[in-house]
Amino acid sequence: RILLARAAREGGAGGGGDGEGGGVREGEGTACLAARRRQTVAATALAASRACGRAARARGSLATRALHAKAPGSKGKGGKPSKPSKAPPAAAPGPPARKSAKGQPASNMPKEKRRRPVTRAAGPMPSGAGGGLGQHFLKNPLVVNGIVDKAALKQHEVVLEVGPGTGNMTVKMLEQAKKVVAIELDPRMVVEVQKRVQGTPLERKLEVIHGDFLKVALPYFDVMVANIPYQISSPLTFKLLAHRPLFRCAVIMYQEEFAQRLTARPGEKLYCRLSVNTQLLARVTQLLKVGKNNFKPPPKVDSRVVRIEPRNPPPPINFAEWDGMVRLCFNRKNKTLRAIFTSKAVLTLLEGNFKTFCALKGIPLPEVADQGPVQMEEDGGDAAAGSKGSRSLAPHLKMLIEETLEETGFQDARAAKLDIDDFLALLNAFNKRNVRFS
Repeated sequence: RILLARAAREGGAGGGGDGEGGGVREGEGTACLAARRRQTVAATALAASRACGRAARARGSLATRALHAKAPGSKGKGGKPSKPSKAPPAAAPGPPARKSAKGQPASNMPKEKRRRPVTRAAGPMPSGAGGGLGQHFLKNPLVVNGIVDKAALKQHEVVLEVGPGTGNMTVKMLEQAKKVVAIELDPRMVVEVQKRVQGTPLERKLEVIHGDFLKVALPYFDVMVANIPYQISSPLTFKLLAHRPLFRCAVIMYQEEFAQRLTARPGEKLYCRLSVNTQLLARVTQLLKVGKNNFKPPPKVDSRVVRIEPRNPPPPINFAEWDGMVRLCFNRKNKTLRAIFTSKAVLTLLEGNFKTFCALKGIPLPEVADQGPVQMEEDGGDAAAGSKGSRSLAPHLKMLIEETLEETGFQDARAAKLDIDDFLALLNAFNKRNVRFS
């Protein structure tokens, strides 16, 4: 205010001086007076704003010093610590004081947490992500069309699908086949796939079975097309191959390594019992490879689409006998067959099977030469006294096995190098000597 009053007085004095100067014309004097007044007012305003800033900073400094002087443990006048003032009990200790960008202590008041708005995708949540059922939904329409085209569906055929998911492949097959029977374990996906065809002509061609594929009775079908959960690949495959009546073919999406095992040949690293059993009952062909980025959520491995055509008629063998022998061979697939079948554990197993088979067929047990002392049953009293004891047939079975391997020429062969015809010849030679594996 003082500076503004001084500027006003100076402006008035300047105006009087200009009026007294008779040598200056009246118009020029008025213009000069206005210019000087504008300059004086601008300079005065700038000085006033700077003075206000200095005063504000001085007040802030004084307030800060007063705050520190009142704090407990701080020094008062004369350098002596001031007594802490009695204050109400503080609340529970919180986090240490934060400092602002200018170095001054900031407030410790808790800030309200900002919550993100919950957004949910339309439709049910994928069970592979949250349901724990191991489902991975195929999202690439080109792959879906390729799988359906490989099945070569006809208008009169019934199609079986396992795990239809959201119905992308189901709708495509309904357009080409007579009927689609979908087996789904997740109830959310059952509702979702029914919504896809609700109110359309395709609705009457769809049948959804809510249940586990491994537990439900399979209906009649001509073709199976499915993107299956990988954890049930092996039991699903063998239940499918055991189904009667026989179907035309199955186009199934498997994990890549499992699909390679299905088609592995003798001598390859992945050649195993699964390869032998599947190729015995069906012709297996790999169709196409599908990357993991074509699924949602993406699995950890790539996938392959496989075509399975069951052999019609099926081979005339006892599959339980076949599987028992192949299981023993592939327990140590790189050992010789003689070392496998003459081991103590295998001889004990075959001895029990041999005695059971002879008892069921009424065949008398062979007399074993150089038999050791007969072990009598200790419990049973008179019944034990009339018993002849149990005779060990392990030496006799070992002789039969060595004769069979020598006759077929497989005593030094290894399971990893034998094909299906070799296993069939070996099983036939064993069965002729009543050596049984089931």
